[in-house]
Amino acid sequence: MRISGTHVYYYFVCQRKLWCFAKAIRMEHLDENVQLGKLLDESSYTRDSGQVMIDETVNIDFIRDWKVLHEVKKSRAIEEAGIWQLKYYIYFLREKGIAIENGVIDYPKLRRREEVTLSPEDSEELVLILADIEKICAQNTPPHVIDKPICKKCAYFEYCYI
Repeated sequence: MRISGTHVYYYFVCQRKLWCFAKAIRMEHLDENVQLGKLLDESSYTRDSGQVMIDETVNIDFIRDWKVLHEVKKSRAIEEAGIWQLKYYIYFLREKGIAIENGVIDYPKLRRREEVTLSPEDSEELVLILADIEKICAQNTPPHVIDKPICKKCAYFEYCYI
């Protein structure tokens, strides 16, 4: 199984959403928040090279000097998920022999940046996370609804609650 950054991001947001994504149950294209995020991503940092797809697996917003990865996010609402997504990108590229130094999460609307590093402990944790993602995605039934405040703005709200 090819694990993308979206898989890692959804793992931290909602494992039910992760399962749906893995089973090609896609609701994002209908969601206004997702569309706004894509527009922000496309309109921010236009002088930097656009998205970089590597091995048809990870899609990085942009890379500076092949040393610093950048991920653009709309808000800090689910910051942990974005941090681990970027750590996964660093891990993935290092496994490919590319000496990535660190990453930065850019929040253009907030005019903030969050520097992200990958420690050896993080790499060990990622191995466990990736195994857990594979296990969740292989299940025949979805995980339970998490019923948290973020669910109200989720693209999968109707799938889970209606």
